Amino acid sequence: MQKSVNLSVNEHHYDNSYSKVDINDLIKKINNIETFLCDAIRTDTSWHGFYYGSFRYEIKGKKILELGCGDGLNALIMNELGADVTAIDISSKSEMIIQEVNNQIKTNVKTLTGDFSKIEFEPNQFDYIVGKAFLHHLTHEIENLYMQKIVDLLKDGGEARFFEPAINNKFLDDLRWIIPVPGRPSKLNKKVFHEWKENDPHPIRDNSTYHYINLGKQYFYDFEAVMIGSIERFSRLIPNGKFNRKFRRWAHKIEPKLPSWFRYSAARSQLIIFRNPKTK
Repeated sequence: MQKSVNLSVNEHHYDNSYSKVDINDLIKKINNIETFLCDAIRTDTSWHGFYYGSFRYEIKGKKILELGCGDGLNALIMNELGADVTAIDISSKSEMIIQEVNNQIKTNVKTLTGDFSKIEFEPNQFDYIVGKAFLHHLTHEIENLYMQKIVDLLKDGGEARFFEPAINNKFLDDLRWIIPVPGRPSKLNKKVFHEWKENDPHPIRDNSTYHYINLGKQYFYDFEAVMIGSIERFSRLIPNGKFNRKFRRWAHKIEPKLPSWFRYSAARSQLIIFRNPKTK
């Protein structure tokens, strides 16, 4: 049974999280976009996955809607790469952060706050609708509502692109919960883990590749899942530092050479690409 999503609770959670964002750090990254992005795509899993392939070069002049824009950095990056970007988040802090950056360095990201399903848009206006670790925050019911709206908003031949967790292996998933990471205690520490889980904004839901491919089949003619992080996942056992980053770069570099069955089973993350909405 799915854990339900309380949007007001989520809003409070992310308001608190984004209040800690360093705007000067965002501006520094935007002002040094090539240095930052090249390093991030090589090293950091979410950036490596989201910008998989030639995406960064394809978006110039395109109209993009980002769902769950968070601290705004990805929306600002896409804007600097030449895209016309509209960014949405449940937290008003996101809008405040992006507008402050817009004011300081003359970026031009449009912002909206609220529940995507309730915000009105003209249909058929976006080339891309994207999310970086977004869909897994939704129950399956809300996910389907959002997909119906995504299909309506995409242009002919448009693309939806989501970087999400991949849960394809029960043993690895059970092991993941046992190993503590910053901000999440071990499942073996039952009382503390239970308290953490009660305050976790993520619903209990299916994040397997099988689920996302079936979701794509409902709404799109073309769909693809790219497995990411089968080796990189072990970087969590390595202390943060230069060696950790070096290991992650190595892991991302060799991953395409690994057997597809291993990548599927061991993937930590996945890039889901949906193309050509079925109503078009």
